[in-house]
Amino acid sequence: MSPRPEEERMRMEVVNRIENVIKELWPNADVQIFGSFKTGLYLPTSDIDLVVFGKWETLPLWTLEEALRKHNVADENSVKVLDKATVPIIKLTDSFTEVKVDISFNVQNGVKAAQLIKDFIKKYPVLPYLVLVLKQFLLQRDLNEVFTGGIGSYSLFLMAVSFLQLHPREDACMPNANYGVLLIEFFELYGRHFNYLKTGIRIKDGGSYVAKDEVQKSMLDGYRPSMLYIEDPLQPGNDVGRSSYGAMQVKQAFDYAYVVLSHAVSPIAKYYPNNETESILGRIIRVTQEVATYRDWISKQWGMQSRTESSCNGNQLPPSFGVGASAVWEFSN
Repeated sequence: MSPRPEEERMRMEVVNRIENVIKELWPNADVQIFGSFKTGLYLPTSDIDLVVFGKWETLPLWTLEEALRKHNVADENSVKVLDKATVPIIKLTDSFTEVKVDISFNVQNGVKAAQLIKDFIKKYPVLPYLVLVLKQFLLQRDLNEVFTGGIGSYSLFLMAVSFLQLHPREDACMPNANYGVLLIEFFELYGRHFNYLKTGIRIKDGGSYVAKDEVQKSMLDGYRPSMLYIEDPLQPGNDVGRSSYGAMQVKQAFDYAYVVLSHAVSPIAKYYPNNETESILGRIIRVTQEVATYRDWISKQWGMQSRTESSCNGNQLPPSFGVGASAVWEFSN
């Protein structure tokens, strides 16, 4: 599910259409991309996150909403203004590509987080492969949205960083690490061994675990660390996982994946039904025909495919999954 060049081109067209509308309204405004599109860790169905920087007495949410409708940039019924949210945003779906876009104003944290993620990717080359698989795993189980209690992309990324920071094997962070083994170990840690009740995650200063009892001492009366407490490395005092009230469902899903993959790589796996027709990774991840068809449409519209790719079926991931990394998704010890 790694992003393709034509998918990036398509998304940049969406950004340019919206930026043109913004610049027509406010020529001095600065439009920046953040989130998964900025870091390259996006799935074919991921949103685009944009932030607009400028000087206004009040945030011009409704002004931009009206302009987007006027220019037919978005589907008429898709434009929504969430002006009462903690971070007020405009949500829309691009009328041509069906890509979803979130637009905020004068919010610095997203841009800073994108740079933090890029820095960690340089340090841990395995991160993009690990995170993209985990995002797809959570997406297909509806556990990837914070507003429904799932784990958001930033929380998931920080969990993966912590996993690598505190990994007992030094070779786990090397570019030639066995990604399949690391994936199983990630599921084992967060599905079986991590103590969500008593322990939080800290990324700063090389990474560590932190006792929730100690964290609570510095919190206001009546407040306590969330079930999935992740200290924000960019904003001290901010618990990144505080809205993930379904963290135990995620834990159960990770435990399930650990069991399935562990069985799949066991010596007796060759005797399992479908062993020859189903990939190991395909036992926990499915890419729908709808997504495969959408990606084919993008390839036809925005670029020549570099190679012939078979369409996705129910048992196998498309050949594009993990572009350039097919060999490292081995699950041997």
